[in-house]
Amino acid sequence: MKINCLIIDDEALARKGLQDYVEVIDFLELKGLCKNAMQANTLLKSENIDLIFLDIEMPLISGMDFLKSLQNPPKVIFTTAYTEYAVESFEFDVVDYLVKPISMERFMKACNKAYKIMASSQEVPQRQKDSETLYHLFVKVDKELVKIDFDQILFVEGMQNYVKIHTNDRAHIVHLPLKNVLESLPDQFHQVHKSFVVALDKVQVITGNQLVIGNHKIPIGRTKKEQVISILTMNKLLKK
Repeated sequence: MKINCLIIDDEALARKGLQDYVEVIDFLELKGLCKNAMQANTLLKSENIDLIFLDIEMPLISGMDFLKSLQNPPKVIFTTAYTEYAVESFEFDVVDYLVKPISMERFMKACNKAYKIMASSQEVPQRQKDSETLYHLFVKVDKELVKIDFDQILFVEGMQNYVKIHTNDRAHIVHLPLKNVLESLPDQFHQVHKSFVVALDKVQVITGNQLVIGNHKIPIGRTKKEQVISILTMNKLLKK
């Protein structure tokens, strides 16, 4: 498993030091070096970032204020010269808090902790357990494991490092790649777009390049339309 990471620090020497550490850890993939939160905010919109190495005291916007501004932030390891924010930082459920100067040994320990957390969060249930068929999956939402019945799922929407699982009555935001969720779903679910997996039996209408499920309109990928229509009509799943 590769962890895409981002370094945010206003000091050039600190950025370089963290970069050198990142480059010797084989499971880390550095996606950017940012000197402030504004640069990082722009990069987070274009890259799938799993982990941020985040300084706290920076000009314009502090690391903590930046973290508060993110709706679904990646995992965070604070890297700071100040010890007084340590207690407050763990209210953000951060992976670790590293005080400069940071030794390689301490940095490696924090990264291994992040790896363990992410590997655990990406575990998906098997479709079959011995001879017993599963009719649901458990996903981690906030700090709880939530049971979701397959027949309640309308569609799943990919959102960078997250997915939004839309059910009959609500949507669950889960820190998992769309691919991992798809692997845990039974055959009545089909990927119709790079960012959408739908329950075929919930589709009501095909209009243009969209599927209609209740009040939702889901785009069909340009190369997938013919296959999707064929599957729906062959299995007589499209409601009349």
